Amino acid sequence: MSMAIMALFVTLISMLLMLISFWLPMMLPDMEKLSPYECGFDPLGSARLPFSIRFFLVAILFLLFDLEIALLLPTPWAVNLTQPMGALLLTTTVIMLLSAGLVYEWKEGGLDWAE
Repeated sequence: MSMAIMALFVTLISMLLMLISFWLPMMLPDMEKLSPYECGFDPLGSARLPFSIRFFLVAILFLLFDLEIALLLPTPWAVNLTQPMGALLLTTTVIMLLSAGLVYEWKEGGLDWAE
């Protein structure tokens, strides 16, 4: 019985809040509200400005090396295993592979912000 009372109570409160939300807001739109930009100034120029792809390349490199930290996080615990050489070999391989990629990006100029 208490479940039915609670469901009725929740339904009544929900209906009341929905009715209030329809009556409460001011329904008289003005020119500022009808404009595509509500900040009060007219847009200048095109919204489709060209962007530098180099920004996204640097962001992807950051995510890649951030992921490297997550992959290497279990390394201190792997040293306590019965055979830690396997885990250390994999860790060294990951570090060497990512270091080689970093050197390649550096030599190709992928990390130079200004052209």
